[in-house]
Amino acid sequence: MKLILIALVSSGLTFLSPVAVEAGTGAVVNCSTILVAKSVTNGISLPCLNNKSHVIYEAIRGPVVVNVFGSWCEPCNQEIPHFLDLQAMHKVSIVGIDVEETNMQAGRNFVIKKQMTWPVLFDLTSITRGIFGMGVPVTWFIDAQGKVVYKQIGLIKSTAQLKAEVTKYLKIKL
Repeated sequence: MKLILIALVSSGLTFLSPVAVEAGTGAVVNCSTILVAKSVTNGISLPCLNNKSHVIYEAIRGPVVVNVFGSWCEPCNQEIPHFLDLQAMHKVSIVGIDVEETNMQAGRNFVIKKQMTWPVLFDLTSITRGIFGMGVPVTWFIDAQGKVVYKQIGLIKSTAQLKAEVTKYLKIKL
């Protein structure tokens, strides 16, 4: 398995390609792959699930699909295959936010078991509840300026649905 990282730096943004690790490696992806505006220094700081860095949520830039989930959530489990299909296309970045876990290791175990190949942030204290609301799954589509252009509340039922939303709201041809 290869670690594939392509660095691009411009306009105060740092980006490493959305493909950070191939499926089946048994590793949690490093959050340095998340596109962020370095000028944003205040906001909700969330640790990466690999516990090696933090990301300020308000600094995330897209195009990116942000999926809020919990390993204990059955609808979240049901939609993971659709995100795996989207990630395999290598066309759009995905960021996960794991919420309401009993501990960070439970989140890591879930990510490894499901072979999730995108960076995942960890919200142990439910600080993001004020942003995303109660309940999961929730999926937000964020554009290059950091604006939320669409919110999908509830289960994404198919890969076709997810691809259609990426195309419609993020203007990415899949």
